[in-house]
Amino acid sequence: MPDPDDYDAGPFVPEAADLAALREAAAGCAGCPLFREATQTVFGSGTATARLMLVGEQPGDQEDRQGEPFVGPAGGVLSRAVAEAGIDPAQTYVTNAVKHFKFERQAGGKRRIHKAPNLREISACKPWLTSELHLVAPEVVVALGATAGKSLLGSSFRVSQQRGVPLTLPAPDGKGEDDGTPLVATIHPSAVLRAGDQARKDAYAGLVSDLKVAARLLR
Repeated sequence: MPDPDDYDAGPFVPEAADLAALREAAAGCAGCPLFREATQTVFGSGTATARLMLVGEQPGDQEDRQGEPFVGPAGGVLSRAVAEAGIDPAQTYVTNAVKHFKFERQAGGKRRIHKAPNLREISACKPWLTSELHLVAPEVVVALGATAGKSLLGSSFRVSQQRGVPLTLPAPDGKGEDDGTPLVATIHPSAVLRAGDQARKDAYAGLVSDLKVAARLLR
């Protein structure tokens, strides 16, 4: 049995699986220690024929409880921004770079506070994301935030420097020629929620603007 301390989900990923089989297998993933505290694996959601894939960071508290990505407050922001950018939600596949909720408990309370995954955890979960990319084969990928960007583009990625412009998805193994799929990076929708009143409006407008770049690449 693979050891979670090896930080590698690869042994849990079945070969020649469709999305349904991949989701079922992911439910039993113990490829890193994060599975021990999380309620469940939160796999991607959407159709295998989706034209655009939206990749976030990791599940939040509500996603961990419900087992679906982007069903919490950040998901509401993303849904509105996707619609405002002119993207058909039925043509999107939504997932996260890391499939288990990483958190710490508030001192003396039950509230679970989000904690960003580290590079080792991001790397451990990459085989699931690679399989989703292979099966969906989207025309365009959107990286939502720094964690998604690092998972897809490497540890040197900086969302503040590379957002809103067409990039290219690297080869799955990080070697050889680029995959060729256009990629647009932007902020994570949770960044909109964390901003102050005026900054929130600007952050949301920037998110929509970046998504419009992705929408234009679909045409």
